[in-house]
Order: sequence, then structure tokens, then C-alpha cells
Amino acid sequence: MAKVQEEAALIPPEGPLPSLPWRIGRWAIQGLRTAVDCQTDRWRLWAPVAFGGGCGLYFVLKTEPPLWPLALAVLFCAGLWGAARHQRFGRAVTVPLMLLTCLAAGVSVAKLRSDNVAAPIAPATGDPVVVEGWVLDVDSPGARGARVILAPVRVRGLAPEETPIRLRVTVRGEVPRPGDAVSVFAILNPPPGPAAPGAYDFGRTAWFQSMGGVGFELGQTRWIDLPPPPWTLRLRMAVNQFRYGLAERLVERLGPREGGVAAAMTTGHESWIAQETYDTMRDSGLIHILSISGLHMAIVGGFVFFAVRFGIAAVPWLVLRVPGKKVAAWAGWAAVIAYLVISGAPPPAERAAITASVAFLAIILDRPAISMNALAVAAFAVLLLQPEAIVTPGFQMSFAATAALVALAESWPRRPREIQVPLPILIAQRAGTWVGLAILASFVAGMATSPFAMQHFNRTAVYGLPANMLSSPLADFVMMPMLALGVMLQPFGLGGPFLTVAGWGIEAIMAIGSWISRLPGAVIHTASAPVVALPVAFVGILFICLWRGRLRWLGLPLAAAVLVWPRPPAPDLWIAEAGSNAALVTGDQALMLRRVGSFSRDVWSGRRGLEAVDREGEGWICGRTHCAPDAPGPLALWWGRRAPDDQQLADLCRSAEVVSVRVELPALPDACTGRLVLDGRDYATGGSVELWRTGTGWRALWSTTARGDRPWNRLGDPDYQE
Repeated sequence: MAKVQEEAALIPPEGPLPSLPWRIGRWAIQGLRTAVDCQTDRWRLWAPVAFGGGCGLYFVLKTEPPLWPLALAVLFCAGLWGAARHQRFGRAVTVPLMLLTCLAAGVSVAKLRSDNVAAPIAPATGDPVVVEGWVLDVDSPGARGARVILAPVRVRGLAPEETPIRLRVTVRGEVPRPGDAVSVFAILNPPPGPAAPGAYDFGRTAWFQSMGGVGFELGQTRWIDLPPPPWTLRLRMAVNQFRYGLAERLVERLGPREGGVAAAMTTGHESWIAQETYDTMRDSGLIHILSISGLHMAIVGGFVFFAVRFGIAAVPWLVLRVPGKKVAAWAGWAAVIAYLVISGAPPPAERAAITASVAFLAIILDRPAISMNALAVAAFAVLLLQPEAIVTPGFQMSFAATAALVALAESWPRRPREIQVPLPILIAQRAGTWVGLAILASFVAGMATSPFAMQHFNRTAVYGLPANMLSSPLADFVMMPMLALGVMLQPFGLGGPFLTVAGWGIEAIMAIGSWISRLPGAVIHTASAPVVALPVAFVGILFICLWRGRLRWLGLPLAAAVLVWPRPPAPDLWIAEAGSNAALVTGDQALMLRRVGSFSRDVWSGRRGLEAVDREGEGWICGRTHCAPDAPGPLALWWGRRAPDDQQLADLCRSAEVVSVRVELPALPDACTGRLVLDGRDYATGGSVELWRTGTGWRALWSTTARGDRPWNRLGDPDYQE
């Protein structure tokens, strides 16, 4: 009766036949109701989206919030949600309250995680100190040489409560191994901030890794004796010793080229990979192969799963007595955990292991392993353990691609099985289906991850789809399985043939990457969109994946936000953190005053869509500590660690409108009147800066303005970031 009355209310009071606008409006309302009714079992999929939104909201705050208001907000929202469910309110009330509760919980969990990892940060004194500690691991090399992760025992000049838990130090000479007790004479600084406002924040990443400083060794590493470390540290160093030894054996067996790639994919050590290999794989769209991620976990876990299941199926006695699928799932799960340990458990590998574990657990519990529900559980688990993952490209790209592929699987038509089809025709049909599905899957995953690649890396591999189509069979069925078998059988002296075949696969993939990267127009460089564009695109992609029905395509304009959002104008000047480097913008080029700090230079110029070029020798007067135009120009830079004298400072001010001095200045000469002079005090509080010329002077945007007053916002010297 109520439904009849509701439909009767839609009939207009005048005239027996409804007007055309009324019929269109009624059709739209009915269509919208039908679309909403189709989402009955989909609303819970938005819970991890709201939870991740809360985690992201914590990181965009400009000041550190106290915990107790956040906890009260969670309790209040949860109470309202519980009361609404108890009173049997409809989904129009309970769903928004559920999402609001998850949003508040995300902010609180991120705050708890930040407080839990809080650790001392090295002061920015600039004076060399002696650091004694244990080598926890060997990190990826930088432009200045090899880098190690230290667990310091003593740092001269710092009290025990002021000593950082972890340090990353660039060393000279022989590289110490994990487990060595060493003494280094180095300059320590806090982890450096962003190369430009809104750019990648290494300081924030280091904060959540409890890494309290970076340094550069001035002398030679000395091996010393130290008291035994805690058992937890000994265990971690023992694991890292095994990993480093395994990487060395792979390089020795396969050579630096193929062995370096094998070591990176197996143990996470990238010390043997040449820069040329990085560039080739990046420009071809195959760079993801070099980092341990969901692809590697899926291949290893899936290979073990199917191998064990096939082995059980091959023994009739076992088939009748053992649940082969569940036993294979347990074996695949064990393989994923073992791979996680061997890889050193970097954050991307941890996230991939959690996702794979959820899939295997679903199989054990007789649930679908590939479903949106499983993906939602995995996302919740990752964000509960690592809420900082929400702002990392790896998490964003991984879950966007996975959601797109699961949505493709959900919408893929299920055709009835053919009956009595000739074998050649059946093989041709299945092969065509698999090839077409592989192409479509690569295309869908590429489209889902392209906004994040454009925003974070400012480059798009144009031929990434054909490169992955050609390399995926080699990686999935040759390289990774043979590498896994070779590593497992190596202790028994049986891994050699498998490693050889894996080396052939690596060489073939690198040949594909080299060919693709040399094609005309292989890479497109794009400037980063405003920060708000990426969350909009993320929501659009998720709406397309999670919404059921044709209305999902309303998310397409949102998903294209990074592509179509207008880019702000590039600044006229850029000065790196601590005033160590600077650039002038001319057209689509950035004229770099120095050839140092390549990481900061490339990050900033890429975000602005500029080509970084070295300054010409003519038109500049440069020395060991400074560089200024020989005719009045926009910028003069003094990077010396000693302050210029009055005459030198006056000359700098007469040569440029903006003068940057790395150290603090006690006073300014009369020649600097009307000039913008930035010194060490400004960089100590502001970090890097971008400057725009205005009608009345200069407008500045500092990196600390974008970072806000957060626990990880203590500035270091970007020279040590490499």
C-alpha cells in the first residue's frame, strides 16, 4: 500500500497525461533509485576509502593535532553510528555515519603511528662528529657513493636520549657489511626537506622509519669493538647478513649486469645496478620490475601455490586425503612471508605481503581470493599498520591498479563452456582470449596508474603497454620462477641451471627495455598538477571501480583531473634548501647555477615541467664560493660556508635583484638597499624557496609553508640527500 501511494504521489495533479519534463524527471528519479539500490553490498567497500582519506587528512594538516580530540571524535562518530543502527535507521543515515567514523579513525590512527615512531633527530650543527655503531644494512647507493644504515651506539656531543635510533651515512672506501661494528667521522644533519614546496618529503619518510639523520663520511671507516647489541638488533643484522651474502653470490654467478637486477628483485639490494640500467627501465615503463612490489609477491606466491597444488593433484593418494587448494594456499602464504624476510621487508614489500596474505587467507576460509571485499580488507590492514602509506606513490598506484583489474574481472562476461569443440579450435580460442585479456588488463592497469605517474614522477612512458606486454610472459613464467627455484636450491648446489635460465630472462627483458626506450617520443614529461588534483583523480578512479552500474562513468572526468587540471605558472627563481644551489627560469628551461644536488634539481625541474640545463660560462662571474651575473641580473648565489665580507656582499647586491647567502649575515651594506637578500636564517626556517616576480617586488613560497609545523619538519642539508 505504501509503495502504491508513493507511486501515486509522482503523478501530477493536473491533466491525465504527464508533461514531458515530468516524465523525464520521474525517469531520472527512478533510474537513480535503481542505481542506488544496486549498491546494497557495495557501501562497505567505501569504508577503507574513508579511512584512507582520514589518514591523508592527517598529513595535509599544517599543525600537529593533539590526540585526545581525535579520539573523542572517533568515539562520538562511532556512538552515533551504533545508535543509528540500533534504531534501525536506513542506509541514508547509517552509511554516511559509517564513513564519517572511518574518516575520524583514519586521522587518529595516523596520529598514533606518528607518535609511536617518534625518535630523536640529529641537530643541524654542520660540525663533523664521530659516530660509533652497528651496520644494520647496506642501502641503495647515492651520487656520492655507497650508503649504509647505522644503529648508533654513541655520537660524540649527543647525550644517549638525544642519539638517533637510525642514521643513513654515505661512506668512503670499502663498504662495511651488515653486522659490522664501525666508527665513522662524518657531518650529520637532520633528514632533508622537500626540494621544492609540495615535492617529495624525504624527512617525512625518514620520520616513519625512525631515521634521525643523514651524514657524509669525511675520513675512512674504522672497524671497532662494541658491546653486544640487543637480541632484536642481532636478529635483524643476521637476516641482513644473509641477504647481502645472497646478493653477492647472485652477482658473482650472473655478472654485475644481470646479477645486479637479480639481486635487486630477490634481496632488495640495488648496489650493483648501473644508472644506465635505471634510465633504460624507467623510460621503457619497466622500472617496476626492479623494485620488490605486488608483482613479485604475486608471482612467487602464485608459483608456489600452483606448484604445490599440481604436486598434490599428481598423487592420487594425496588427492583423496588432503585439501589440495588449502594446503597450496598455506604453502603460498609461507613463500610470501619468506620472500618478505629475504627482501628486507621494505614498506612496499610489506604492503604487497599483506595484500597477498589476505588473498591466501580468503582461499583458506573458502572465500573468493580476487574480489573487491578482499581488496578492501587488504587496504584496511595496510593502512592500519602503515597509515603513512596513503601519501606514497607505491600504495596509490598498487591499489588503484588492483582495484581496476578486479573491477575488470567483475564485469568480464562469463561465456558458457563449449561442448565437443575440436582441440585446434579450442586452443586458438583460448589463446586469443588470453592474449586479448592480457592486453586489456595491461591497458586498464596503465590507465589507472597514469595519474600517479604523471603527478609524482612527471614522466609517462609512452610505450609502457607494449613493453610490459612483451616482458610480462618472460617475467611471470621464466625469470621470477627460475630465480625462486635457483635461490631455494642454491644451498644444495642445484640452483646453477635455474639461475642461468633466470639470467637469460633478465637479459631478454633488458633488451626489450633498451629497444623500447630508444623509440622516438618514448617519454613525455609533464608538470605536476596542484596538490588537490591527485585526490580528486583517486576518488574518480575508485568510483569507476566500486560503483555498480552505468553511473560509474560519472567518475571519468574526476579520474582525468591530473591530466586536465590547469598548471600554475612556473616561478622565476628557485633556491635549494640551505641555499646550496639555485636556478633561473627562461621559457621552458631552468638555468642551473651549480652542478651539485642533482636529486633536488631534477625533482624541482620535473615538477615544474622544465628542462634543467647548466649555465653557460659567458655572462657570469663565478668562483669557488659564489656565482653572480657580470651585468645586472635577477640572482646572485653565495654558497660558501663562510660569510662574505662587506665588499663581496656589496658586489653581489650590485649585480642582482635577489642575493642568496648560505650563512647568516650580521648586517647588510648600503649597496643591498632595495635588494631581496636571503641568508642562513631564512633557509633554517623556510627550507627551499620559489620566487615569482610581481609588480611590487617578489613573492616567495617556502617549503616549510607547505609542510607546516610537523614533527618531521627539521631541516637538513640537501647535499647529503644523495
